Amino acid sequence: MTDTKKTTGTLAKALEINLDNCKYGSIVEIGAGQEVARNFFRAGAAAGTIAKTMSAYDMQVSDDIYGAEESKRYVSRSRLSKMLNTEYDGVTNLLTDVRPKNTTFFSYAATVTAKSFLQKNECHGWIGVRLQLYPQAAPSEIILHVRMLDNEGSAQQEALGVLGVNLIHAAFNYFTKPKKIIESLLDNIGNERIEVDMIAFSGPYFEETENRLMNLHLVHSHLTHAIMFNPQGEVQIPSELFYKKNILLIRGTFTPVTKVHQDMIRCGQKQFNEVEKIDANKTLVIAELTMASLTVGDTVNDADFLARVDMLNTQGYNVMISSYLRYFRLREYFRRYTKQQIGMILGISNLDLIFTENYYQGLEGGVLEAFAKLFPDNTRLYIYPLKSVGQEKLVTIENFQPPKNLQHLYQHLIENGYLVGLKDVDEKLLDINLASILSEIQKGRGEWEENVPDAVAESIINKKLLGFR
Repeated sequence: MTDTKKTTGTLAKALEINLDNCKYGSIVEIGAGQEVARNFFRAGAAAGTIAKTMSAYDMQVSDDIYGAEESKRYVSRSRLSKMLNTEYDGVTNLLTDVRPKNTTFFSYAATVTAKSFLQKNECHGWIGVRLQLYPQAAPSEIILHVRMLDNEGSAQQEALGVLGVNLIHAAFNYFTKPKKIIESLLDNIGNERIEVDMIAFSGPYFEETENRLMNLHLVHSHLTHAIMFNPQGEVQIPSELFYKKNILLIRGTFTPVTKVHQDMIRCGQKQFNEVEKIDANKTLVIAELTMASLTVGDTVNDADFLARVDMLNTQGYNVMISSYLRYFRLREYFRRYTKQQIGMILGISNLDLIFTENYYQGLEGGVLEAFAKLFPDNTRLYIYPLKSVGQEKLVTIENFQPPKNLQHLYQHLIENGYLVGLKDVDEKLLDINLASILSEIQKGRGEWEENVPDAVAESIINKKLLGFR
């Protein structure tokens, strides 16, 4: 992005589109005024671009135009798709024969719930654009899920108005560079006002666009702190996935997924359900990767990322990619969406980091503030033991030695059940060394195959993952 307002300002973007006689379409917005359309009208020459604008706020009116929603949820992807379908078909069916042959039609739609006097629900919405990227082409589509972070409804409306212009402008101008579309979405807004936690590309020019990588780029570009994939590798909306669910998370690099990871999750699930006395069917098991584990310098290894997600999916795990390094930040993130139990499975070697005071530099209250934010309610760490090199005795939470000045704090956490040692572990697996396995994989087939799940070994070999030769 340049510093010149002439090329990056919201009204300048709108005017650029208005002055292009080839671009013509409709703008429909529900839930936050007509801010996108207003920006095009304010820019001037909107008659050259806008065939129609509308807001169908009344549910009966909306149902009459777009059809009923069986779920009764009007801020949903389903409703957005119906809006885009109806509006795009309406414009193209009516105007294709009367407009110049070089016209590229589009429809922009948004259904959102912004801050109001009567409601305190999450402020979020679905936004999308369907457009022809060359005359008479089949339509392409970009869909976003957003969270509005401003405290006032008027500010949220303003931010959404800018976002809509950015999306339409970027779709027409950067369709050969989808990452640039993402990077331009928050021009003139900033990520402190809007969070984009899902994006989906489809249609001509986007056939080869890998939506998992595009969603990863949302985190890498600081448009969101975390993204989610279900066991089928499909991008999920966190607010929908976590709703009223217990969360059990394991953090790792997963290069590769080993039988130790399987055992950690098995033991963690068993004890989590027993300690919390909860229904296992209401627990969401998540394997989490941090952006720090996926980047070298400022570069993301796309193939490495996809390999790790694929391997975790073979085991039926939900996968989370986050920019959170500290565990209490993860807890805060989950608390946006659920008030149920939260458990985090850790190898005991991670306790060394958690009880390292330098780890909390920049946090005013240091380690005490971090633990106060990690364990306020319904949150526990489940600790998997370690076999030290040359030692027969396992390192467990009972014999782990924290720094001397933090020993009383450590005992407090154990005695109050915040740190829970995992039981019934498969000690035969504790000799597995992740670094050794990765090194062996890069030499070809070998004994490493016995230390990873069968589906993971098959995936590594067939897809030549993690440098397999």
